[in-house]
Amino acid sequence: MADSPILSIRDLRAKVAGQDIEILHGVNLEILHGEIHAIMGPNGSGKSTLAKVLAGHPGYEVTGGEARFLGEDVLGLGPDERARRGMFLAFQYPVEIPGVSIANFLRTALQARLGTDEELDLFDFQEELLQRMELLEVEPSFAERPVNDGFSGGEKKRSEILQMAVLRPTLALMDETDSGLDIDALQVVAKGVKALHEEDAGMSVLIITHYQRLLSYIRPDRVHVLVGGRIVRSGGPELAEELEAKGYEEFRPAVER
Repeated sequence: MADSPILSIRDLRAKVAGQDIEILHGVNLEILHGEIHAIMGPNGSGKSTLAKVLAGHPGYEVTGGEARFLGEDVLGLGPDERARRGMFLAFQYPVEIPGVSIANFLRTALQARLGTDEELDLFDFQEELLQRMELLEVEPSFAERPVNDGFSGGEKKRSEILQMAVLRPTLALMDETDSGLDIDALQVVAKGVKALHEEDAGMSVLIITHYQRLLSYIRPDRVHVLVGGRIVRSGGPELAEELEAKGYEEFRPAVER
């Protein structure tokens, strides 16, 4: 594992674009290569805002601070440029794309990720896709279905993990990926993330979640508590269990000060 951070956030502040209400009030965070971090917090604490700001969502405006990915300040880059550099966002609510198969979608996305004018060889891509699906224990027929069209919550998450497997990001941002999942679907997500992380020890993961249950399957290196737009405490994986037992109330006074 390299000593330099893969992601370094310093005093990051952000608001909804076109509004004067600041949501992030100076977030500081550092993730090293190969580490799994989790950010936990109550509703409205700024967790999803942080993920979207890092990914370059146009609905948010950065008002201060910096976010360096692989040593480069990415806040001035577009979402596509961040993705090509190796940043991936697994959405809380993935959109449906009727009429576009998962296979075609992934081939187009991988072509953009590689950033080359040379067209991907169809047979090479199909071989790669089948290998990634085998790793995740996904049936080959899944790739022929339209992206998220008529999918259950678990199938949408499986699609997100397959995208991550094919694109092989350096940093995976998982925005409340466990939201609304039953136990079976949760295990599918956890197993997929663990398989990808074990295969590529250099891939880092930032899991954003309300609850400890996903972290029962994916053990993070560090857990951070985000309340009121600030990280108010950091610790090891045992912190997630403490939050599950006690909640977030004890951290609110630290934000109000």
